[in-house]
Formats: sequence, C-alpha cells, structure tokens
Amino acid sequence: MQPRTYLEIGVFTGSSLGLSRTKSIGVDPGYSITKEIECEVQLHRTTSDEFFSRPDPVAFFGGVPLDLAFIDGMHLAEFALRDFMNVEKHMSPAGVVLLDDMLPRNSLEAARDRRTAAWAGDVFKVADILRTYRPDLTLVPVNTSPTGTVLVLGLDPTSRVLEDNYDAALAACMAPDPQVVPDETLRRTYAADPVTLMESPVWAKLVALRKKNVSRAALDKALGTLTT
Repeated sequence: MQPRTYLEIGVFTGSSLGLSRTKSIGVDPGYSITKEIECEVQLHRTTSDEFFSRPDPVAFFGGVPLDLAFIDGMHLAEFALRDFMNVEKHMSPAGVVLLDDMLPRNSLEAARDRRTAAWAGDVFKVADILRTYRPDLTLVPVNTSPTGTVLVLGLDPTSRVLEDNYDAALAACMAPDPQVVPDETLRRTYAADPVTLMESPVWAKLVALRKKNVSRAALDKALGTLTT
C-alpha cells in the first residue's frame, strides 16, 4: 500500500503501530506502549471523539491526506461509525480504511457487554450501515484472526451522507444484546484471504492515483482491478 501517512485509533501496546514505517498518528486514551516504534509518530492520549473535535487534528501530516487508517478503538458500533465518519474527511480518495473486529465468530463475541476474552463487540453493524447509506464505497471483508477485518475503499472525503442520516444510522447501532449476527458474517462466507488480497494489482493503481487529483471515474476503474 506504501502509505505516506498512517492514522491508528486504538494504539494499546503498539503492536500494530510498531509495523508502521511512515509518518503516523496514534490516538488512544489509555495507551501503554511496550513494542518498539520505528516511525515518526505523534501520540495523543485522548479519545477519538475529542481528537477529531480539534481544529486541525492531522496537522502533523503537513497537508498530506491520510493514505491508511486503522480503526480499532471502542468496540461498540456507534463509536466505530463516528470514527469512520471523522477519518474519511481526512482521507485521500485513493486511501484505505481498515475496520477491525468486523467478523465476530459467535453472538457472545459480538455482545455490547463484554463476555469473552476475544471481544469484537457489535462493530460488525457498521458494514451494513455503510452498505445502506454509502453504496459508493467498496467494502472488502478479510479473513483475519481472530475477529476479522473490513477494508473500505473508494472514499469520498466530501461526502456528508452519513451526517445527514446519522440519527437513523445511530439507531441501527443500538440493538441490545444478544446480538443477531448475519450468518455470512459468522461463517465469513465472502471474506477474502489476506495473502491473496495483498497480491491484487489494485494497490499499485491506488498508489499511482494518490499523486493526482483523483476523479471518481479513475478511482472506480482502479477498484475494478480488485481481486480477492
């Protein structure tokens, strides 16, 4: 993916942030880093909502848009939805947003009230919300361990569709436990193999588009080369 910039929500011990080799921002109100960090990084010990309420939260990137964002914050759908809404505003259209914990393996793992060691929470709901209100986006479930990931591509930092429909989207987030997880989510029916996905020609095409004023037509053409 060769990102120029990387934003991570939910740093914890730094296991994911430690993989970055580009200019990075990490946001977590309670991070306790135990891993070696090998990139130029700005850490913010605060909530993502507070971080994005600042006048220019990503000023550290010097005007370069976000190429890669990893959302692994609070494992509740309404938090993950707001994180996506806030992140997209700062993304390159040719960038990639990764939503973690999107493929729970059972309803207990998907509970809003944590009851299991590996906890996905109910963030899986965000995928259906995006499919409903943002059909312009490309969502790719990925079969990662333990609780799955969804990649979001075809971004539009100017879109206000989710803001305009926020009340309805928020209501969809708030279904109480026990959670009803779609069977295709539990079985990972449409989830891509991560190794195969990373070999797709789409990544080189997206990297090339970052250097231009990206048109929707060019972005859609690049995404048409996505292989999973």
